[in-house]
Amino acid sequence: MAAEPTDTGPEPADTGTGAGVPPQGPAYYASGAHTRWRDVRAVLHPPYTAWHLSYVVIGSLIGTTVNWSTLGAAVLAFFLAVGVAAHCLDELRGRPLGTALSARLLKSASAISLGGAVAIGIVGMYRVGPWLGVFIVAGAFLVLAYNLELFGGRIHTDLGFALGWGAFPVLTAAFAQDRSLPASAIVLAAAATLLSAAQRHLSTPARQIRRHAISIEGRMVLDDGRVEVLDSSALLAPIEKTLRALSWATVALALSLVLARLTH
Repeated sequence: MAAEPTDTGPEPADTGTGAGVPPQGPAYYASGAHTRWRDVRAVLHPPYTAWHLSYVVIGSLIGTTVNWSTLGAAVLAFFLAVGVAAHCLDELRGRPLGTALSARLLKSASAISLGGAVAIGIVGMYRVGPWLGVFIVAGAFLVLAYNLELFGGRIHTDLGFALGWGAFPVLTAAFAQDRSLPASAIVLAAAATLLSAAQRHLSTPARQIRRHAISIEGRMVLDDGRVEVLDSSALLAPIEKTLRALSWATVALALSLVLARLTH
Protein backbone atom coordinates (compact mmCIF):
# COMPACT_ATOMS: atom_id res chain seq x y z
CA MET A 1 0.00 0.00 0.00
CA ALA A 2 0.59 0.85 -0.05
CA ALA A 3 2.16 4.48 1.15
CA GLU A 4 2.75 4.35 4.84
CA PRO A 5 2.54 7.65 6.76
CA THR A 6 5.74 9.67 6.87
CA ASP A 7 7.60 9.46 10.15
CA THR A 8 9.69 12.61 10.41
CA GLY A 9 11.13 11.98 13.83
CA PRO A 10 14.78 11.09 14.40
CA GLU A 11 15.74 7.64 13.24
CA PRO A 12 17.77 5.86 15.93
CA ALA A 13 20.63 3.74 14.67
CA ASP A 14 19.48 0.87 16.86
CA THR A 15 16.19 0.67 18.71
CA GLY A 16 17.44 -2.10 20.92
CA THR A 17 19.37 -0.13 23.48
CA GLY A 18 16.80 -0.41 26.25
CA ALA A 19 15.63 -3.26 28.41
CA GLY A 20 13.61 -5.82 26.50
CA VAL A 21 14.08 -4.12 23.11
CA PRO A 22 16.16 -6.26 20.73
CA PRO A 23 17.92 -4.77 17.69
CA GLN A 24 15.41 -4.61 14.84
CA GLY A 25 14.69 -2.87 11.60
CA PRO A 26 12.28 0.03 11.06
CA ALA A 27 9.70 -2.43 9.63
CA TYR A 28 9.30 -6.19 9.62
CA TYR A 29 10.12 -6.24 5.90
CA ALA A 30 13.09 -3.88 6.32
CA SER A 31 15.45 -5.72 8.63
CA GLY A 32 18.97 -7.03 8.11
CA ALA A 33 22.22 -5.42 7.03
CA HIS A 34 22.07 -2.13 5.16
CA THR A 35 22.61 -3.17 1.55
CA ARG A 36 21.32 -1.49 -1.61
CA TRP A 37 18.79 -4.31 -2.07
CA ARG A 38 17.59 -4.02 1.52
CA ASP A 39 17.14 -0.26 1.14
CA VAL A 40 15.26 -0.57 -2.15
CA ARG A 41 13.04 -3.30 -0.70
CA ALA A 42 12.34 -1.18 2.35
CA VAL A 43 11.35 1.89 0.32
CA LEU A 44 8.98 -0.14 -1.86
CA HIS A 45 7.11 -1.47 1.21
CA PRO A 46 6.30 -4.76 -0.63
CA PRO A 47 3.43 -6.08 1.53
CA TYR A 48 1.66 -2.72 1.70
CA THR A 49 2.20 -1.97 -1.98
CA ALA A 50 0.74 -5.37 -2.91
CA TRP A 51 -2.14 -4.73 -0.51
CA HIS A 52 -3.14 -1.44 -2.14
CA LEU A 53 -2.57 -2.66 -5.69
CA SER A 54 -5.07 -5.39 -4.84
CA TYR A 55 -7.67 -2.64 -4.43
CA VAL A 56 -6.98 -1.63 -8.04
CA VAL A 57 -7.55 -5.20 -9.21
CA ILE A 58 -10.71 -5.66 -7.16
CA GLY A 59 -12.07 -2.30 -8.29
CA SER A 60 -11.44 -3.24 -11.90
CA LEU A 61 -13.41 -6.47 -11.49
CA ILE A 62 -16.46 -5.04 -9.71
CA GLY A 63 -18.22 -4.19 -12.98
CA THR A 64 -19.97 -6.37 -15.52
CA THR A 65 -17.13 -6.50 -18.06
CA VAL A 66 -13.35 -6.36 -17.79
CA ASN A 67 -10.85 -4.81 -20.17
CA TRP A 68 -7.67 -6.62 -19.16
CA SER A 69 -5.31 -4.15 -20.80
CA THR A 70 -6.96 -1.34 -18.85
CA LEU A 71 -6.62 -3.36 -15.65
CA GLY A 72 -2.93 -3.94 -16.33
CA ALA A 73 -2.34 -0.26 -17.10
CA ALA A 74 -4.14 0.77 -13.91
CA VAL A 75 -2.04 -1.58 -11.78
CA LEU A 76 1.17 -0.28 -13.40
CA ALA A 77 0.13 3.35 -12.94
CA PHE A 78 -0.68 2.86 -9.26
CA PHE A 79 2.53 0.91 -8.70
CA LEU A 80 4.52 3.83 -10.11
CA ALA A 81 2.54 6.50 -8.27
CA VAL A 82 2.10 4.80 -4.88
CA GLY A 83 4.60 1.95 -4.77
CA VAL A 84 7.52 4.06 -6.01
CA ALA A 85 6.82 7.81 -6.08
CA ALA A 86 4.90 8.14 -2.82
CA HIS A 87 7.29 5.91 -0.90
CA CYS A 88 10.37 7.72 -2.23
CA LEU A 89 8.87 11.04 -1.13
CA ASP A 90 8.18 9.48 2.27
CA GLU A 91 11.80 8.48 2.67
CA LEU A 92 12.99 11.96 1.72
CA ARG A 93 11.15 13.39 4.72
CA GLY A 94 13.19 12.47 7.76
CA ARG A 95 14.54 9.12 6.49
CA PRO A 96 12.08 7.00 8.54
CA LEU A 97 13.52 3.80 7.05
CA GLY A 98 17.10 4.90 7.60
CA THR A 99 18.19 4.01 4.05
CA ALA A 100 21.45 5.08 2.44
CA LEU A 101 19.75 5.87 -0.87
CA SER A 102 20.79 9.31 -2.07
CA ALA A 103 18.34 12.19 -2.07
CA ARG A 104 19.04 12.64 -5.77
CA LEU A 105 18.05 9.02 -6.47
CA LEU A 106 14.87 9.29 -4.40
CA LYS A 107 13.86 12.57 -6.05
CA SER A 108 14.56 11.24 -9.54
CA ALA A 109 12.69 7.99 -8.90
CA SER A 110 9.66 9.83 -7.51
CA ALA A 111 9.54 12.35 -10.37
CA ILE A 112 9.98 9.75 -13.12
CA SER A 113 7.51 7.33 -11.55
CA LEU A 114 4.82 9.93 -10.92
CA GLY A 115 5.33 11.29 -14.42
CA GLY A 116 5.02 7.77 -15.82
CA ALA A 117 1.80 7.19 -13.91
CA VAL A 118 0.31 10.43 -15.24
CA ALA A 119 1.41 9.54 -18.78
CA ILE A 120 -0.32 6.15 -18.53
CA GLY A 121 -3.46 7.91 -17.35
CA ILE A 122 -3.37 10.40 -20.24
CA VAL A 123 -3.07 7.56 -22.74
CA GLY A 124 -5.98 5.86 -20.98
CA MET A 125 -8.15 8.90 -21.56
CA TYR A 126 -8.33 8.00 -25.26
CA ARG A 127 -10.29 4.87 -24.32
CA VAL A 128 -12.06 5.93 -21.14
CA GLY A 129 -12.78 9.55 -21.97
CA PRO A 130 -11.90 13.00 -20.61
CA TRP A 131 -13.47 12.41 -17.18
CA LEU A 132 -10.56 10.09 -16.36
CA GLY A 133 -8.49 13.27 -16.23
CA VAL A 134 -10.21 14.17 -12.96
CA PHE A 135 -8.84 10.98 -11.39
CA ILE A 136 -5.38 11.61 -12.85
CA VAL A 137 -5.19 15.08 -11.36
CA ALA A 138 -6.62 13.89 -8.04
CA GLY A 139 -4.14 11.02 -7.86
CA ALA A 140 -1.10 13.22 -8.51
CA PHE A 141 -2.42 15.74 -5.98
CA LEU A 142 -2.87 13.04 -3.32
CA VAL A 143 0.67 11.71 -3.77
CA LEU A 144 2.23 15.14 -3.46
CA ALA A 145 -0.08 16.61 -0.81
CA TYR A 146 -0.04 13.56 1.45
CA ASN A 147 3.61 12.56 1.24
CA LEU A 148 5.04 16.08 1.24
CA GLU A 149 2.59 17.08 3.99
CA LEU A 150 1.41 20.11 2.05
CA PHE A 151 -1.24 22.47 3.46
CA GLY A 152 0.13 22.02 6.96
CA GLY A 153 -0.35 18.26 6.84
CA ARG A 154 -4.15 18.53 6.69
CA ILE A 155 -4.31 15.62 4.24
CA HIS A 156 -1.63 13.62 6.04
CA THR A 157 -4.07 12.10 8.52
CA ASP A 158 -5.64 8.74 9.30
CA LEU A 159 -8.65 9.67 7.19
CA GLY A 160 -6.47 10.99 4.38
CA PHE A 161 -4.54 7.73 4.29
CA ALA A 162 -7.67 5.57 4.35
CA LEU A 163 -9.39 7.53 1.57
CA GLY A 164 -6.29 8.15 -0.55
CA TRP A 165 -4.84 4.65 -0.49
CA GLY A 166 -8.08 2.72 0.07
CA ALA A 167 -11.11 4.30 -1.60
CA PHE A 168 -9.31 6.15 -4.39
CA PRO A 169 -7.68 3.11 -6.09
CA VAL A 170 -11.03 1.29 -6.08
CA LEU A 171 -12.97 4.21 -7.54
CA THR A 172 -10.34 5.01 -10.18
CA ALA A 173 -10.09 1.39 -11.35
CA ALA A 174 -13.85 0.95 -11.45
CA PHE A 175 -14.35 4.14 -13.45
CA ALA A 176 -11.59 3.20 -15.89
CA GLN A 177 -13.46 -0.01 -16.69
CA ASP A 178 -17.08 1.18 -17.01
CA ARG A 179 -16.81 5.00 -17.31
CA SER A 180 -19.15 5.17 -14.33
CA LEU A 181 -19.27 4.48 -10.61
CA PRO A 182 -21.99 1.94 -9.76
CA ALA A 183 -23.27 1.53 -6.23
CA SER A 184 -21.23 -1.66 -5.87
CA ALA A 185 -18.03 0.34 -6.47
CA ILE A 186 -19.03 2.90 -3.83
CA VAL A 187 -19.63 0.16 -1.25
CA LEU A 188 -16.34 -1.51 -2.20
CA ALA A 189 -14.55 1.82 -1.79
CA ALA A 190 -16.03 2.10 1.70
CA ALA A 191 -14.74 -1.39 2.53
CA ALA A 192 -11.27 -0.50 1.24
CA THR A 193 -11.34 2.66 3.34
CA LEU A 194 -12.09 0.65 6.48
CA LEU A 195 -9.38 -1.90 5.68
CA SER A 196 -6.85 0.88 5.12
CA ALA A 197 -7.91 2.50 8.37
CA ALA A 198 -7.27 -0.81 10.15
CA GLN A 199 -3.85 -0.96 8.51
CA ARG A 200 -3.03 2.52 9.74
CA HIS A 201 -4.21 1.80 13.29
CA LEU A 202 -1.99 -1.30 13.41
CA SER A 203 1.09 0.04 11.64
CA THR A 204 1.32 3.28 13.62
CA PRO A 205 2.14 1.66 17.00
CA ALA A 206 4.39 -0.88 15.26
CA ARG A 207 6.46 1.92 13.72
CA GLN A 208 6.62 3.75 17.03
CA ILE A 209 7.97 0.68 18.81
CA ARG A 210 10.48 -0.21 16.09
CA ARG A 211 11.75 3.28 15.35
CA HIS A 212 11.49 5.25 18.58
CA ALA A 213 11.17 2.99 21.61
CA ILE A 214 14.31 3.15 23.73
CA SER A 215 13.10 0.96 26.57
CA ILE A 216 10.05 -1.23 27.08
CA GLU A 217 9.61 -2.82 30.48
CA GLY A 218 6.59 -4.52 31.96
CA ARG A 219 4.85 -7.77 32.77
CA MET A 220 1.40 -9.28 32.68
CA VAL A 221 0.26 -11.39 35.63
CA LEU A 222 -2.39 -13.96 34.71
CA ASP A 223 -5.06 -15.37 37.01
CA ASP A 224 -3.30 -18.76 37.10
CA GLY A 225 -0.14 -17.18 38.48
CA ARG A 226 1.82 -17.13 35.25
CA VAL A 227 3.82 -14.02 34.47
CA GLU A 228 4.51 -12.92 30.90
CA VAL A 229 7.17 -10.35 30.08
CA LEU A 230 5.99 -7.41 28.02
CA ASP A 231 8.82 -6.37 25.72
CA SER A 232 9.01 -5.15 22.11
CA SER A 233 8.65 -8.66 20.69
CA ALA A 234 5.55 -9.36 22.77
CA LEU A 235 3.95 -6.09 21.67
CA LEU A 236 4.93 -6.33 18.02
CA ALA A 237 4.10 -9.98 17.37
CA PRO A 238 0.27 -9.76 17.33
CA ILE A 239 0.29 -6.45 15.44
CA GLU A 240 2.65 -7.54 12.70
CA LYS A 241 1.16 -11.00 12.35
CA THR A 242 -2.19 -9.31 11.76
CA LEU A 243 -0.68 -6.94 9.20
CA ARG A 244 0.92 -9.85 7.35
CA ALA A 245 -2.34 -11.80 7.38
CA LEU A 246 -4.38 -8.84 6.13
CA SER A 247 -1.95 -8.04 3.32
CA TRP A 248 -1.89 -11.65 2.10
CA ALA A 249 -5.66 -11.97 2.49
CA THR A 250 -6.29 -8.89 0.32
CA VAL A 251 -3.91 -10.14 -2.37
CA ALA A 252 -5.55 -13.59 -2.28
CA LEU A 253 -8.98 -12.00 -2.61
CA ALA A 254 -7.88 -10.06 -5.69
CA LEU A 255 -6.30 -13.18 -7.20
CA SER A 256 -9.44 -15.23 -6.57
CA LEU A 257 -11.54 -12.67 -8.45
CA VAL A 258 -9.11 -12.69 -11.36
CA LEU A 259 -9.26 -16.49 -11.54
CA ALA A 260 -13.05 -16.42 -11.34
CA ARG A 261 -13.20 -14.03 -14.31
CA LEU A 262 -10.74 -16.08 -16.35
CA THR A 263 -12.52 -19.37 -15.78
CA HIS A 264 -16.11 -18.24 -16.48
